[in-house]
Amino acid sequence: MRLLKLVPENTNIGFLKWRNIAIAISIILTVASIALTVTRGLNFGVDFAGGQMIQATFTEDQEAPVVQLREDIAALDIEGASIQRFGEPNQVSIRMRVTEGADDDPELANAVSERVTQMMEAEYPGVRIDSVDSVSGKVSDELFRAGALALGLAMVAIALYIWLRFEWQFGVGALFALFHDVALTFGFFALTQLEFNLNIVAALLTIIGYSLNDTIVVYDRIRENLRKYRKMEIVPLLDLSVNETLARTVMTSLTMVIALVVLIWVGPEVLFGFTAAMLLGIFIGTYSSVYMAAPILIWLKVGPDTFVPVETGDGPKVHKEGYGR
Repeated sequence: MRLLKLVPENTNIGFLKWRNIAIAISIILTVASIALTVTRGLNFGVDFAGGQMIQATFTEDQEAPVVQLREDIAALDIEGASIQRFGEPNQVSIRMRVTEGADDDPELANAVSERVTQMMEAEYPGVRIDSVDSVSGKVSDELFRAGALALGLAMVAIALYIWLRFEWQFGVGALFALFHDVALTFGFFALTQLEFNLNIVAALLTIIGYSLNDTIVVYDRIRENLRKYRKMEIVPLLDLSVNETLARTVMTSLTMVIALVVLIWVGPEVLFGFTAAMLLGIFIGTYSSVYMAAPILIWLKVGPDTFVPVETGDGPKVHKEGYGR
């Protein structure tokens, strides 16, 4: 039985000849993503913004009466309430800001959500309250700082690992690629205004792990070829390394994309942001491994002398530069 091969053997695609254009596009998109995140901001969920969120289903209606519901909540003197359809047409999500003084007295926040739920149950027969979540302002600030710290430490730890595992040039390349991936994901959420919550932080950490895995596979093949083809120019060597790992990259990415597309199509609404972030991360993570992590090695002067052979009593062995000399 013949194995399925999505990529032919011995491909010879000149990926690196487009490196300057790719880097220019990446820089533009990264700067635009940062600017968009700063100017437009992220649509923080209750996890980070604080407040109350009520999710309800109008079981006797085909569509939720959003306009009427907005008027009824305004009549309760509750300002800043955001009402959106959530999932099915007859489902809504109601988000309310942190009540003044709620940090010192949590009962104030609970009282607001109780007023809304009691009004809905009285005015809309058949309404089902699916969930009521409440997060204080202090807790949301702590969650945001913890999430940002987790992302930063993960990226630094990964760069240090690759530095020790390969060479410092490889660590710098991986860090640039990871920063590119995270920045573009932030830009995507700033552009679309999808809710940014703890699920998205988990998606970002997963994207970092996926991008790292793909980058290390490429880097490991580059290191092997630097030892094997000591007279080959760096650009052809990088192209060779990327082509040799192309079949593995395509197969891994495709299987993950299939699973994520199915999850977006039939999965619950609460996972939509997480799945969208993961799907975007697969594409930009694969792209950055080829067009960010690899070209940086050229500009950092990585060459055959980066990993030098050292004569030992057991014969020639290969060590990292600076080891065994």
